Amino acid sequence: MNAFPASDTVRMPRSLVLLFAAASGLSVANVYYAQPLLEALAADFGISHAAVGGVVTATQAGCALALVLLVPLGDRLERRRLMLLQLLGLVLALAAVSTARSAVLLLAGMLAVGLLGTAMTQGLIAYAASASQAHERGRVVGAAQGGVFIGLLLARVFAGAVGDLAGWRGVYACSALLMLALAWPLWRQLPRLALPLHAPSYTQLLASMLQLLRQDRMLRTRGMLALLMFATFNIFWSALVLPLSAPPYSLSLTAIGAFGLAGVVGALAAARAGHWADQGFAQRTSLGALVILLLAWAPIALLEQSLWALVAGIVLLDLGGQALHVTNQSLIFRSNPQAHSRLVGLYMLFYAVGSGLGALIATNAYARFGWHGVCVAGAAFSLAALVFWAMTRETAAQASVPA
Repeated sequence: MNAFPASDTVRMPRSLVLLFAAASGLSVANVYYAQPLLEALAADFGISHAAVGGVVTATQAGCALALVLLVPLGDRLERRRLMLLQLLGLVLALAAVSTARSAVLLLAGMLAVGLLGTAMTQGLIAYAASASQAHERGRVVGAAQGGVFIGLLLARVFAGAVGDLAGWRGVYACSALLMLALAWPLWRQLPRLALPLHAPSYTQLLASMLQLLRQDRMLRTRGMLALLMFATFNIFWSALVLPLSAPPYSLSLTAIGAFGLAGVVGALAAARAGHWADQGFAQRTSLGALVILLLAWAPIALLEQSLWALVAGIVLLDLGGQALHVTNQSLIFRSNPQAHSRLVGLYMLFYAVGSGLGALIATNAYARFGWHGVCVAGAAFSLAALVFWAMTRETAAQASVPA
């Protein structure tokens, strides 16, 4: 398939937008399947509960390596071929995990799943940005990012359901087949994009990332907002299991994971944020998203009195967070079209730092101050994001004007 001609009247076919969303969601889900399966993995491999967290650590280490080492390759190599090679590598990694017979092989497989799952996910986001026209880029990126968010939320539900029926190995075998089934539609439908006339070497590509970070004010500003927003997210999601698994609720892990389904509503609603950014309302959308993110903590704080209030808070939290995330990516992709892969890699590094920081704060806040301490910490980060946006909106607005 050839690239679309540059025109303000040409729109990416809906079928291709949906393919980007579906492929992104299926790719990112691989990174999160392990979380509800840790108990089964510990039992099967004789790993202690204290050490089984290394499975998640290995996966996240793969994610971090992908952002620096693999995702930037999209700015140098032909994207369609790169996506297919990474997809086949991911299928092999999933097959290796599903057949692992030792803890060492399991951890190596998980590292590869994190590496290639993240490379696929963020590579597809950058691909969608480069394949779309400027007037629709926010809409297309928003749809693809919506697929990522839904895939992330549903991964735990899928892993729990398939794990109950076919064991943890069945989860990874099933996912390997799903990813393999993606190969043909991706090869047939992904557009061929022109390569840069003077593509940098791999070493130059990696070295240029630091220069991009120094020179691109929009990337730094939106990256900082992403760090604060994802810290807020992880403060909530990392601590949620603690009060819900304790009396008076004493919910199972499957039931707790099902609360993620409420976030799908927010994710779907937030997909319009990219369209609003295309129409020039990026700063207003950011303000609305940040206000919603802050207000979400009011019903979340009522968890001990009402689970319905918690559900309402989850919808608001995911709506605000996803709308901000989509707007952020719409803005950073407006400049330097030859560097979309490096830009998304750098942006997601802010996300990784924020997620780690949020998880660390969540458990400490709950241990010392209970659920209300978690809510105060989450609201404080949300407020910090709102204040930071207010302090930087003038320069951000100037930087976001298309050339």
